[in-house]
Amino acid sequence: MKNLLVAITLTAFLFSCNNASDKGVFTVEGEIKSVPDQKVYLEELYFSDKEAEVIDTGVIKNGKFVVGGIAPEEGLYRLRLENGSNAYVFISQPGKIEFKADVANNQLSGYSFSGPANSSLKKLMRYTDSTGLIISNKDRLLGEFIKAGVSENDSTYMAISNEYKSMTDEYTKYAFAYADTAKYPVVAMFAATMAPVEIGKFEKPLSGLATRFPKHKGVAGALTFIKERAAQQSQAIPQADTKPLVGKPAPDFTMNDVNGKSFSLNQLRGKYVLIDFWASWCVPCREENPNVVAAFNQYKDKNFTVLGVSLDKNKEDWVAAIATDGLAWQHISDLKQWNSAAVPLYGIDGIPYNVLIDPQGKIIATDLRASALQNKLKEVLQ
Repeated sequence: MKNLLVAITLTAFLFSCNNASDKGVFTVEGEIKSVPDQKVYLEELYFSDKEAEVIDTGVIKNGKFVVGGIAPEEGLYRLRLENGSNAYVFISQPGKIEFKADVANNQLSGYSFSGPANSSLKKLMRYTDSTGLIISNKDRLLGEFIKAGVSENDSTYMAISNEYKSMTDEYTKYAFAYADTAKYPVVAMFAATMAPVEIGKFEKPLSGLATRFPKHKGVAGALTFIKERAAQQSQAIPQADTKPLVGKPAPDFTMNDVNGKSFSLNQLRGKYVLIDFWASWCVPCREENPNVVAAFNQYKDKNFTVLGVSLDKNKEDWVAAIATDGLAWQHISDLKQWNSAAVPLYGIDGIPYNVLIDPQGKIIATDLRASALQNKLKEVLQ
């Protein structure tokens, strides 16, 4: 499910720090089945804008390897194979960590790390896998209903939608409760930030962890990061009356596309255009994307298109989300998140948000979600 993927991805950037001291030295002794000889990278993961950092490189010979690093406190790390997409997340502990895996098995049962913290992490991830699969299936089914034009008032749609909401709410409760009771700080941080909610709601559980683990710099760093991001979003919210009104010209703007070439809204003059403000990290945006895809596919041959405007910061995440969600239209971004030039220009106080303009560039509707988008396009294009 997109929202789960986005929430779990967020937890992968846990804050930690390096130290020249021998305290916290650890080694990972690995044995992997069904893998050819190749390099393996040990990466440290951060809860910030900092990218994963390679701290050691080993060579797999006959399925065996050894890598190591220094972790003055419990931190989150990842083993990544040179060839293929296999990567394994684990929690550091002083001394030797035993790792066993079979690359032919992509499930949780296909690998293991020694240590009680890693056992706790795996218990949490088992819940994610089992419950997440059920929720994902419901999410997929709702997307198929939307694509088929089923009304949100349809009894079957409403029943599945209610089940979906109930399960995601329960998932959030479980994640926060696990964070409150987890013995290990990184496991607790992982749980606290895996819930499919807006970033500001992570502040309360992380504040609790800062009280429980006052000496853990990673917890303090994670809390600071969340507070700063929530504050940035809050400060970026403009007054409601700054939103362009229906019947008024849509403000033109220019940003770079995924290839680094500049593109302007006015280049689409002569078409009906849905300006879709979104981001790869935005859970509701990713949930709404199937509806936008369905609308685009249905009306793209009727003088209609979509202009995706992302509030991302990381280009790789942005481009990957476009491919994953199948967003086959023009995309642009200045990669400044809430400091994007589009935010004050269109009075954006939250995403997803969209603006529908006519061939003359005038706004004919705003904030069209789910069936409202389908109904409005049917009205103006059929």
